[in-house]
Amino acid sequence: MQKNTSAAAPAVKVSILLHDIRSVHNVGSIFRTADAFGVSRIYISGYTPAPTDRFGRQRADIAKVALGAEVTVPWEQVGKAGGGNESTAVETFIKNFKKSRGTVVALEQDEKSVSLGDVASKISPKLSGVSEVLLIPGNEVGGVERDLLDLADVIAEIPMRGKKESLNVSVAVGIALFELV
Repeated sequence: MQKNTSAAAPAVKVSILLHDIRSVHNVGSIFRTADAFGVSRIYISGYTPAPTDRFGRQRADIAKVALGAEVTVPWEQVGKAGGGNESTAVETFIKNFKKSRGTVVALEQDEKSVSLGDVASKISPKLSGVSEVLLIPGNEVGGVERDLLDLADVIAEIPMRGKKESLNVSVAVGIALFELV
């Protein structure tokens, strides 16, 4: 049996906003997963480490996990690291995304969250005309900041059946992408 190596275009165009993700390993893993699912772009904000340092040199620690995906998946910085009001820049970015491009889905446990599977079925282009989704996963400790949750069109939650209440952010992104694309 021959494996089909041609990748079908995702039903919905997906971008990811990595805001305040601390671990270079999580960032590298998310890049690699994003490449596998055909993510359009990764936006980096807050203290999330970028694939290149401030001098434009590739970061070996991210590259080690991303295995080249940090080069194949387009990315850009939202706001200037350490310059100006970072929160305002991220909030403005999200508001502009919503106005011009599509739906914002925050991946977080919240009293307003709905099951990720329900969200995925509702944003099918045939059902709602959504052209692009911006996925915002929560950071490793505090999750998605309340100000950003309040800007999301949908707060999606991965149902947890075990005793633990959360997943590693890179694992959660993989599950979300599997459902969304």
